[in-house]
Order: sequence, then C-alpha cells, then structure tokens
Amino acid sequence: MTREELENKMAVLLGGRASEHVVYAHYSTGAADDLAKVTDIARSMVVRYGMEAKLGNLAYQEEPTPLLPTMQAPPARQYSDETAREIDHAVRALSETAFGRAVAILTANRAVLEGAAQDLLKKETLGEDEIAEIATKLKK
Repeated sequence: MTREELENKMAVLLGGRASEHVVYAHYSTGAADDLAKVTDIARSMVVRYGMEAKLGNLAYQEEPTPLLPTMQAPPARQYSDETAREIDHAVRALSETAFGRAVAILTANRAVLEGAAQDLLKKETLGEDEIAEIATKLKK
C-alpha cells in the first residue's frame, strides 16, 4: 500500500472517534479497536516501511512472524533512546494528522452526517443505493 492509502485508512478508522468529537465533544470506549489499528498502521509506517523522512530509509523493526507466539522474549530494540523518541513523535503525528482530517471532513459535512444519522434511526440499515445518494452530497 502507498503512504496515501495508509493515511486514508487511518482517517477512516478514526471517523467514529472524530464524530464523537464533532457531535458530542467527548469520547467513549467505542473506538478502542480502531485506535489500536491506527496505532499499528502508524507504527508500521514509521518502523517497518521507512515512511518517515526524518528517520531515513531504514527498518527499525522486523516483520512480525505469522506463526503462533512463543515464550521467547521479543528481540531487544537496536536503536537509541533518541530514535525511540523520534519514532514515538512520528507515530503520534501521523495519528493526529489522520484524526484532524477526519474531524475536518465531518465538520464540513455536518449536515450530511446529521441527515444520515436520522435516516439510520428511522430505517436501522441503509442499502447501497441510499449510501451512494448520501455520498453525492459530500463536500470534498
């Protein structure tokens, strides 16, 4: 996947959290799994895929093995505390940028959001055609 695709995926994952922010100005536990996924994507972008210019074209973490977990301790990190701080800052910045994008999209389309919520309250589910109709109303 490209950096743009991963950034878009993070913004989508943070959409629920962003809607809580926009509509209620507080958060619930509902986004816990999405936050974990966003963190994993952002961390992978930085430590595995070399998508953070400040940290260079380096992989700071090996690809996780798909096998069952073992009782072995994870390998010791092979970078400095300063690099670890840079990694943490880069991961946080990616997440904050994605959240900001989600909030901006929802804020710009607040009327569409409210209308879709009302439709869902009335019908409980929306079909493909109804979702496509909603999408035509979105400001880009």
